[in-house]
Amino acid sequence: MSTKITHLKELESEAIYVIREVAAQFEKPALLFSGGKDSIVLAYLSYKAFYPSPIPFPFVHIDTGHNFKETIDYRDQLVEELGVRLIVGSVQQSIDEGRVVEETGYNASRNKLQTFTLLDTLEQYKFDAAIGGARRDEEKARAKERFFSHRDEFGQWDPKNQRPELWNIFNGKKNMGEHFRVFPISNWTEMDVWQYILQEQIPLPSLYYTHQREVFNRDGVWLAKYPFMQLKPTEKVEVKQVRCRTIGDITCTGLTLSTAHSIEDIIDEIASSRVTERGGRADDKRSEAAMEDRKKAGYF
Repeated sequence: MSTKITHLKELESEAIYVIREVAAQFEKPALLFSGGKDSIVLAYLSYKAFYPSPIPFPFVHIDTGHNFKETIDYRDQLVEELGVRLIVGSVQQSIDEGRVVEETGYNASRNKLQTFTLLDTLEQYKFDAAIGGARRDEEKARAKERFFSHRDEFGQWDPKNQRPELWNIFNGKKNMGEHFRVFPISNWTEMDVWQYILQEQIPLPSLYYTHQREVFNRDGVWLAKYPFMQLKPTEKVEVKQVRCRTIGDITCTGLTLSTAHSIEDIIDEIASSRVTERGGRADDKRSEAAMEDRKKAGYF
């Protein structure tokens, strides 16, 4: 057995252990499903964790209304194949009900508004644990998380007050109204995720592979052109061969110029890249502490 496969098996075993711990310790857990590669890997890990029994918790997707169609189509197909209950929280509904105010202007995005819809959805269904696909190599704020990340009754995170996790002993005790975010693939890297997808032959949305799309460049980031995207006078639409390296709300999902048509091509591309995975996320460029501020408020 090669070293690489042994390494992936160890990561898989750890993640499955954490997922099973969630099912054992919490009454109403859920898996936060974005349609991105990390949440897709979590879905398949959950399937493995409980097979031949069904996955014992629902998937929760927070729909901004500005998601790629390919993501929604893939989501619906996957939950049908896995036989999982899907719960969708709608940012558009939050806007219509006056719960949040939509941003305006060139840089308007619904990405930040997801926080309010997520917290409302967790409260509505009384979920006490939400499994997420964050990895510690993604972004500085992500690296501060524990596997079991406590949230107070307002859904907020305190990075300076987290519980120790020694010898994989996870403390899921909480008070009424509090919940946990749980990150089973915390110790995985982006490369680990792609190698695991290759090893397990996991199907992905077509967005991850090179395709032709209308795009425009804003501050060094290629963004997809859609009717709700307001272009500046100096910006022009071009047709490029691109792919998504990470998938989120269209307004902030940067696209990578690429010729990668297979998982092997993607792995080679990432191995030689000098740009981090989230280097193309427009929402992370708002400030140095953008992600940490959002996480403190209850973001994924």
